[in-house]
Amino acid sequence: MTEHVLGMILKGYPRISETFISNEIRLMEERGHRIRIFSMRQPREAFTHESVKKIRAKVDYLPEGLLSGLPVFLKAAGSLWRQDPAALRRGAALAARRYAATRKAATLKHLLQASVIRTRFLPESGVGHFHAHFAHSPASVAHFSSVLSGLPFSFFAHAKDIYTQDRGSLREKIAAARLVVTCTEYNRIVLSDIAEGLSTPVRRVYHGIDTHLFSGRGERPPAAPYQLLTVSRLSPKKGLPTVYRALKILADGGVDFTHRLIGSGEERENIEALIRDLGLSERCLILGTLPHEKVLGYYRAADLFVLGCEIAANGDRDGIPNVFFEALAMGLPSVGTRVSALPELLRDGETGLLVPPRDPAALAGAMRRLLSDSSLRSRVIENGQKLVRERFDNQRLAGDLEAVYREAGLFGAKGA
Repeated sequence: MTEHVLGMILKGYPRISETFISNEIRLMEERGHRIRIFSMRQPREAFTHESVKKIRAKVDYLPEGLLSGLPVFLKAAGSLWRQDPAALRRGAALAARRYAATRKAATLKHLLQASVIRTRFLPESGVGHFHAHFAHSPASVAHFSSVLSGLPFSFFAHAKDIYTQDRGSLREKIAAARLVVTCTEYNRIVLSDIAEGLSTPVRRVYHGIDTHLFSGRGERPPAAPYQLLTVSRLSPKKGLPTVYRALKILADGGVDFTHRLIGSGEERENIEALIRDLGLSERCLILGTLPHEKVLGYYRAADLFVLGCEIAANGDRDGIPNVFFEALAMGLPSVGTRVSALPELLRDGETGLLVPPRDPAALAGAMRRLLSDSSLRSRVIENGQKLVRERFDNQRLAGDLEAVYREAGLFGAKGA
């Protein structure tokens, strides 16, 4: 039996901050699986990671806006009405039901984007299953695509997509999906609670990282001025104000350091203002988004990694930020917070240090400990590298994910 093509629906492609998705695609292709990408957005960055260039999957871009995409949307809807009016009625009924629950106009756009997939891209594509990354809009488009085509769908849930959307809509998608996968045990428990009584399996497979790319930097004793590093989107859930207030405590306590933040996001102006207000402008630099090849150099030069993750006002939170996997794999001692699934990786006193969120004094104290306690520092470096190598290597985890996908029939093995 020849396997069908897996149609992967993504919010955008490629995205510099979503290497876990591009790595999955690349690793599945290396295992002989064929993938077709349907992207809801054009790429937003002018560059991408080198690993993305190894991906062979064809990419089809969907219209992004209701108004700008209206001619394409109307043509697709008209074509579908002529080909299969019953399918369009089913899609419209689902859209009406979802809109009544959420009052979000994006529901109509998701239906129309699915109609473009169904009429313009699906024929002759060989796609036999839709799989979305993220449980919000990509899973909605996958659900509509399933309703319009009769093909099954599944989705991979991550973080914000779980915690900031209507639970009724999420449960409806889970009920309709053949499989739900997520990247932490914390997420799996939450999703299983939402899915209580449903037959859809909810599985946990960690993302992991390329442990060959992110390999040890060589242990060395830190010396002032200390090099401190944060790699993060500039968004509320990252707890960056807590990081900078902790840095202010260190500075006032006579600790000599330089802190670098790699990343970009909607909070940049606020963070820059906070740095100025705290009098840290001479010590703290924001470098913007960088490709892995440059980030590696900053990991190697750093003495400590720090991030202050928290639950944002809208419920948004991280799973396990991949940057912690990267830092531990590089042998870079790390400080984080007891939020979401982070304790699944950063085990307090064993692979790093954990403090409560929104507690600058505790964060500053933990950073000071990892800079000054050589025994603790050596222990967390050794244990952190060992844990990532043994449990979070993405080559091994890709095999686990492949097995989960095969069991659910994503590659055509079930019910074919």
